[in-house]
Amino acid sequence: MSNNREQWGTRLGFILAASGSAVGIGNIWKFPYIAGENGGAAFTIVYLACIMIVGLSILVAEFVIGRKTLLSPVGAFEKIAPGTNWKYVGFLGVASAFVILSFYGVVGGWILKYITVSIVGGFDSFASDTSASGALFNEFITSAYSPLFYQLIFMGLCVFVIIRGVKGGIEKWSKIMMPLIVVLLGVLAIRGMTLDGGMKGVSFLFNPRFGDLSASAIVLALGHSFFTVSLGMGTMITYGSYLKKDQNLLSSALWVIFLDTAIAMLAGVAIFTTVFALGADPASGPGLIFVILPSVFPEIAGGTIWSSIFFFLLFMAALTSAISILEVVTAYFIDQKGWSRKKSTLIFGSVITIVGCFCSLSLGGGINIIGIFGEDFFLGGTFFDVMDNLSGKYMLPIGGMLTALFVINKMGMKDYIKELSVGSDNQNINPSIIKGFLIVAAVVVAFIIFNEFYALLSGKALVG
Repeated sequence: MSNNREQWGTRLGFILAASGSAVGIGNIWKFPYIAGENGGAAFTIVYLACIMIVGLSILVAEFVIGRKTLLSPVGAFEKIAPGTNWKYVGFLGVASAFVILSFYGVVGGWILKYITVSIVGGFDSFASDTSASGALFNEFITSAYSPLFYQLIFMGLCVFVIIRGVKGGIEKWSKIMMPLIVVLLGVLAIRGMTLDGGMKGVSFLFNPRFGDLSASAIVLALGHSFFTVSLGMGTMITYGSYLKKDQNLLSSALWVIFLDTAIAMLAGVAIFTTVFALGADPASGPGLIFVILPSVFPEIAGGTIWSSIFFFLLFMAALTSAISILEVVTAYFIDQKGWSRKKSTLIFGSVITIVGCFCSLSLGGGINIIGIFGEDFFLGGTFFDVMDNLSGKYMLPIGGMLTALFVINKMGMKDYIKELSVGSDNQNINPSIIKGFLIVAAVVVAFIIFNEFYALLSGKALVG
């Protein structure tokens, strides 16, 4: 590969960028919610065990594949296994990134809208009135033009960062946004714990309740441990391809997982201390962000400031993930088609945005292109839901499982360990242990996929 390939400027920059990819909207609402509802610290213990076995194994594998080949997913699989069908695993990753960003950009637009509403005091009249805040959210997302306006701004920011390259764009802005996310979450967490009754939220999140830890909760922990680190979509292969040879891949992967998990837990403290202090419903899922919290913040002194801070940090979490997803698609056309970074980013940033417009319009804007399948279509009743379910339930886990199998069966443990050892202080890495972890990871993800298909065919999940 050409020596002109872009590289990360610093190890810290890479870790923050990779962590930024992993830290997304789901970290802010999903982990705190599912942990609190499924045993608190008991769920967290299971989740940490799962992420160290499943998430870490596949994350390191993607770093190794990327750095060894210095190519994005399609080229990486093709270089290691030329003349085989393994390259289609790379295509699956690029396709997954395309599908995810199409609807993720829509949600990014929602967050931008809520920043503007918060700054002008638009939540002030919603104090303890979830019906009013819910009406605002529903009216906004089902309108035709307003969501598209904010989506275009969000996607424009993604394109702006990616055009500036790895070091001058992704790394530079990750170094700014990731520390800000931690600081702002910390401020919100401290504020929440100082509220009367706020510590009930900490107990809800971290007090181990093993009686609530069911089999379905364990499957939920398995699934979340995989999805939370942006695996299966080629992001970490692409980011790994910009690494220098002196980077310790295992150490870097551990840092990414640590930051991702720490931010999720900090978000839980920030959200649930506030929710419990004001007697709101903690079991609201996604609605917690766009419906419950806008009715909670007005009850706090300086609520406009706190809500603005919250939605601003949520925006940064969304943006750090979105730019990593767009980079996967951009890198494919740079590596495989020889396009310039500017050309590939502008063209496919625009194409993804257009597809995203159809996702947004399917929610109430009058255009639902999968309406021909009816409301009972197995992937969802709206185009937005279809893109979400297609990627999350099928494309990502299949991509992650095949990546683990690729390392075991095609790349081979000898070449894998050789690349993993480069930059490591410990040259005596046991291949049997590494292979064992990869096999377990592949089996676990295969079960997640099987569970989804079983639920699809029978109407009820095997577990869950």
